[in-house]
Amino acid sequence: MNYDILLIGVGGQGVLTIGELLAAAATRKGLPANYYESKGMAQRGGCVKAQLRLGRQVTGPNIPQRGADLVIAMELSEALKGVPYIKPGGDFLVYGHVWAPTAVMLGKASYPTLAQVREQVESAGARWLYVPADILPLHNGLPVPANIFVLGAAMALTSLRQVLDLVEVQQVIRERWPQNSERNLYALQVGYESYADLEANPAGGLEVSR
Repeated sequence: MNYDILLIGVGGQGVLTIGELLAAAATRKGLPANYYESKGMAQRGGCVKAQLRLGRQVTGPNIPQRGADLVIAMELSEALKGVPYIKPGGDFLVYGHVWAPTAVMLGKASYPTLAQVREQVESAGARWLYVPADILPLHNGLPVPANIFVLGAAMALTSLRQVLDLVEVQQVIRERWPQNSERNLYALQVGYESYADLEANPAGGLEVSR
């Protein structure tokens, strides 16, 4: 099964970590994984993008336009950069974090509204999925890592669950953070459980195009 994933956001959000975890889980499963990442100039706030192509024995690193099965956008405005790459019928998951660029803060540019981003995604024929930035659960009094929570939500909501199993990702997390796996495993599990049953739990900040 060939499956292409585009990850996009800004520096400091752990976008690349999502890609690394998925690539490691795919490798553990014996699924060919071609992973390519790129970073913006700014350490925090610059654009970060990763492309993960699964199941292909020989392939280039770049996902063609209208070729991604899944786009995960960790920042609202950056989501627009992923729209040209989503294939019709693909899953487009947006985490509602807002990082206003300098031009926006100075009043020299406007920031897109949630409705505008959703309209662009749906106009591309994608399935819109939205996780608000203000619903992160706490673990020992601190919010869980947003990137791992969103990864859990993606595994519950999107066709990614047909490619990789949650247990495989959990094992990769244990290996990557042997001294701090509990917090990350909790983030993954709660993200997954929060969205595992749309019919039983249609609320909780989830918006889905059917």
